[in-house]
Order: sequence, then C-alpha cells, then structure tokens
Amino acid sequence: MYLHLGNDIAVRTSEVIGIFDFDYCSIDKRARMFLSKAQKNGEIIDVTYELPKSFIVTADKKKKRVYITNVSTSTLAKRAEKEREIEE
Repeated sequence: MYLHLGNDIAVRTSEVIGIFDFDYCSIDKRARMFLSKAQKNGEIIDVTYELPKSFIVTADKKKKRVYITNVSTSTLAKRAEKEREIEE
C-alpha cells in the first residue's frame, strides 16, 4: 500500500523507515546532521512549497530517500495506520 505525503507524492508503506517531526530537528544535533548529510548526498525530496512540518525516511533495495512535507507527523501516522488496516 501507499502513504500519501502531499502534492501528488506517495511512497510504499513497506519502504517507510520513519516519520519525524521537523521541529524536533531544530533542537537535535543528530537530526540536523542526518538531514545535512542527506542533502549533500542528493537524497532529499521536497514535497512542499510551504513551511515543512515533518520528514519521512524511506529505503528500497537501491536508495535511501528523505521526503520533506508540510503534512504533520500525526496525520501521516494516521494515514499509515489506515493503510495497515486495509492490508489486513
């Protein structure tokens, strides 16, 4: 199944590693370092033109990606849970 991230972008739920609050990144050094490294490696995909609220880390067999979106972590978690219920 898929998780809709906004602006017609969706990712496979099976590839989602984590959903993270963007505000947390501003205070956590490791999160800032992770995003900085992802930016340098070209792994960032910006899904929003607005103020970002969260980022989603995904990985498949070939590549890791970090999606930045204006959708809140709680909304994304609800969407993911709904998709999980549909799968069952």
